[in-house]
Amino acid sequence: MKNEIYGHFHPDERQFVDKAWEWVTNAGEYHETKLTEFLDPRQGYILQSLVNRHPDVIVRWEGGSSDAERKRALVAPDYRDLTEEDMGLRVLSITSGEQKFLSLEHGDYMGAILGLGITRGKIGDIHVLEDGCHVVVAADIAEYLSIHLTGVHRVNVSTEILPLSALRSREVKLETMEFTVASLRLDGIAADMTRLSRSKILVPIKAGRVRVNWKVEEDPSAPLKAGDMVSIQGFGRFKLLEVSGLTKKGRYRILTGKFV
Repeated sequence: MKNEIYGHFHPDERQFVDKAWEWVTNAGEYHETKLTEFLDPRQGYILQSLVNRHPDVIVRWEGGSSDAERKRALVAPDYRDLTEEDMGLRVLSITSGEQKFLSLEHGDYMGAILGLGITRGKIGDIHVLEDGCHVVVAADIAEYLSIHLTGVHRVNVSTEILPLSALRSREVKLETMEFTVASLRLDGIAADMTRLSRSKILVPIKAGRVRVNWKVEEDPSAPLKAGDMVSIQGFGRFKLLEVSGLTKKGRYRILTGKFV
């Protein structure tokens, strides 16, 4: 059974597949429930597909907002009613009176939180707002963060713990770009988006630092399609929004959106 499951996923994902399959079998065979850490969409897809394989297991997802990217899962036997279960989420509200505060970005908040020794799995989506920041966090570290997070990128900040119902989420902003490419290969489009040469973009791809739809992609020639999300460690993320036909010279017209 395990080898059959492995066939569907990248070898790098085996460790997570093992863990997720254990949660599912423990729920189905031993009536245990498991509240996971925050999972990215790829991990969520893996866990959901394993839950779907087991007739006696259900899962509830929660990330704070309807379009949350990172979510916690509650894996349980199918006879449990999970609607009233506490998913262990809080909102850390971060504010400051300093003018520089308004120019802080997603990565600044992430770096400050991880710099306190917090693992990524304890942190959900980070919503940078016009007047502050709301971070969805695991309830068990909310107090610790509230006490110890006093600065973000050399800006003094104040924090407050709020219930999930107080979360203010922000719309995702995309900076769109339109251009033509010779092919829809990952390396070509990624090189244009990062303004790196084709040879230089090969370095992060082959080092496993590029993900397509949250899955590691080490093949530079992998074709992209409309809707694909690409993240490159150190360069941020972009989405291929549209592929709209060929030019007279046989090049593809594409529209991309860079997350800002």
